[in-house]
Amino acid sequence: MNKIAWITGSSTGIGRALAERLLRDGYRIAVSARSVDALASLSASHPGKVGVYPLDVTDPAAVKQAFVAIESEMGPVDLAVFAAGSYTRDYAEDFDSARTRQMFELNVLGTASCLETVMPAMIARRRGHIAVVASVSGYVGLPGAATYGATKAALNVMCEALYPELERHGVKMTIINPGFVDTPLTKKNDFPMPFLVSSEEAADTIAKGLAKGKFEIIFPWKMALAIRFLHALPHALRFALTRKMLRPKGS
Repeated sequence: MNKIAWITGSSTGIGRALAERLLRDGYRIAVSARSVDALASLSASHPGKVGVYPLDVTDPAAVKQAFVAIESEMGPVDLAVFAAGSYTRDYAEDFDSARTRQMFELNVLGTASCLETVMPAMIARRRGHIAVVASVSGYVGLPGAATYGATKAALNVMCEALYPELERHGVKMTIINPGFVDTPLTKKNDFPMPFLVSSEEAADTIAKGLAKGKFEIIFPWKMALAIRFLHALPHALRFALTRKMLRPKGS
């Protein structure tokens, strides 16, 4: 295999673990994130197989510049995985529109800049595969995740709309909806995280799903089943369950 993958958000967590997994599968990897040191360490451990392209995806010009450099130096990108994102809890008592704007800038508009950059090239070549990392939080509104869930719901709808449009040009689209994954983002959670999986387990599931060309990769299966069940309930029953997730008053 001599395929090239570009992964954003690849300094830690799912992005980093997926880069490691795809390297084992024979890919050459272009890695992008804001943390140069983390990217450099990955490159050093895989000499000649990893290209480092530091990037803030909220800067559309920088996204385009990085993509041009990758295709010039490494070759056409076969697989693009957009995993850059942020997560901050928010509640009605301390809701902050500035925080909402910041999360949308990174999670949604940053991803949109990446899509805007990659899609024309893949459409022109009539081949390629794009994957976007969202979350099961995008399925249903959960306490403490009003903004985060909204950003992930936006990504799900965006990818679902793009799928048939890209398909007719020979380009695949995948949406990745993880449950709780052990990453630096989730380590700050102060609540139970059922069905938690490691970044390595997540990367293995994602890599297998991408190889099969799935539209949606959702895991772990127990969390997928629970969240889909919750989403299917009438609002009265759904709220009866989500009330149990509320943080104590005054906390």
